[in-house]
Amino acid sequence: MTGSARNFLEFHDIPEAGLRSIVARAGELAGAWDERAMPQSLAGKRVALIVDDGGWRNTTAFDLGIQAMGGICVHVPISFNTREETSDLAAYLGNWFDMLVIRTKELATLKAVAAVSPVPVINARTRSNHPCETLGDLAYIKSWRGSIDGLKVAGVAADANIFRSWVEASIALPIEVVQVYPERWHVRDSALLDGRFRASTDMGELLDADVIVTDSWPGDAAADALAGHRVGTDVLDRLREDAIFLPCPPVTRGQEVTAEAMEHPLCRSRAAKAFLLHAQNALMEWIAA
Repeated sequence: MTGSARNFLEFHDIPEAGLRSIVARAGELAGAWDERAMPQSLAGKRVALIVDDGGWRNTTAFDLGIQAMGGICVHVPISFNTREETSDLAAYLGNWFDMLVIRTKELATLKAVAAVSPVPVINARTRSNHPCETLGDLAYIKSWRGSIDGLKVAGVAADANIFRSWVEASIALPIEVVQVYPERWHVRDSALLDGRFRASTDMGELLDADVIVTDSWPGDAAADALAGHRVGTDVLDRLREDAIFLPCPPVTRGQEVTAEAMEHPLCRSRAAKAFLLHAQNALMEWIAA
């Protein structure tokens, strides 16, 4: 674990017990959100929200969640790896804030910040991974199924940030993650291969999966190279009746999924993404505790 024991840079930075606590708490906070009765768990906490790499979904949810739980959220208009040293920026931010939520390009940048930051750092997305997205999906899955134990998650995805965080999750939690994709785009990072992860090219792996996730097609792929890994209703109709299909946003209809697949009864994308807010709120509670 890098720096403070309360950093969340990679999914497996948090021990299993902590992750289980966060996922369970997300379900409770979902109920509180619906009742407009959010606990003021972040009252008096000052949180810096730094968006150094575009995007809107989870950073908007962070902003909203911080305010709903009584905290102060400040958008800090800085960029890393430009004029000021990262170590200097981290020290300056630590003078004013209790927590840093950072969306930036490089995971290495986040690790550099966390190494010198006097306050906890949360990864709001890098090009390498996106742990909050996976945390939100797991919170939704638990709310729907009652448990995350023993899940088989099939990722029809290249080695990209969304799918990588599922691989990270297989290190920390008792879930099986299988990548179903042409070998050229398989995950080969040795640091991620000691969990319950494996790679395959067989779309038949989806047939007994509990959860199916996708990610955007890689930019260096010819369309005909990946056509066999497009998820459409023909694929979804063959899956288990209780399977959960979670195409990862942004969804490119006609590439990794068909338009019809997004309307299939197994597609739970909209409901699951509501839990991004609740899981991030639970994460901030846990970190601030």
